Amino acid sequence: MSGPDSASRTPDDVYTHGHHESVVKAHASRTAENSAAFLIPHLTPGLRVLDVGCGPGSITCDFALLVAPGEVVGLDRSEDIVAQARALAEERGVENTSFTAGNVYDLDLEDESFDVVHAHQVLQHLTDPVAALREMRRVARPGGIVAARDADFHGMSWYPEIEELDEWMELYQRIARRNGAEPDAGRRLVSWMQEAGFTDVAPSSSNWLYATPQQRAWQARVWSERVLHSAFAEQALEYGFADQADLERIASGWHRWGSSSDGWFLIPNGEVVARA
Repeated sequence: MSGPDSASRTPDDVYTHGHHESVVKAHASRTAENSAAFLIPHLTPGLRVLDVGCGPGSITCDFALLVAPGEVVGLDRSEDIVAQARALAEERGVENTSFTAGNVYDLDLEDESFDVVHAHQVLQHLTDPVAALREMRRVARPGGIVAARDADFHGMSWYPEIEELDEWMELYQRIARRNGAEPDAGRRLVSWMQEAGFTDVAPSSSNWLYATPQQRAWQARVWSERVLHSAFAEQALEYGFADQADLERIASGWHRWGSSSDGWFLIPNGEVVARA
């Protein structure tokens, strides 16, 4: 059951990352342990969980194992990504989860029907994250949890100091903000939760760190591919923020960082657990 007047207020969001293979593979590497550890203590057997913006379903399937025999519903706006999530659940033999395509601003779900509603790296891409949180709160049971985790792009740090990575950050910020999104979402989560009407909000933070040779190689490969081939590249060119030579230079900078034996890349994430 959709919220009142939700269809009339649904923004036309543009996803900065898109669904290029490099993006989906990166998202598929996420687990409950490395991406939602702050929520794990709240997940107990028998709970009903909604995973908003579930992507290829790797975190969703982990949640399903933690709350079994409870049910986990994964929701994403892309039918293709939902199909990949279903395939992953089948491959892993996870039977207490289902996946559906949907709109976070207008959830086709009953009021107060989930014990936990979770969104990982979702709010940063929305033009109206507060409206999304209100809708997530609508489907959470009284006393239930709405939880979110988002990166903070301007909080990211790296070494060595490579000029092309500075260019990458500036370009990412310009593209995301041109899309009406907020790339520095992590630091705003408490504020957004409060604006959405939550009064019981528990904040925390955790990092992703890429500093071993394997981690550096992975991060450099993922982002160099995104810079050249994903929706990020398409939007950079379409908006006139960069040309192909700029993108190739930035991608090369990522490879140079990845080959640095002392390379370090830190991604801070804001986290909140709010009671409905």
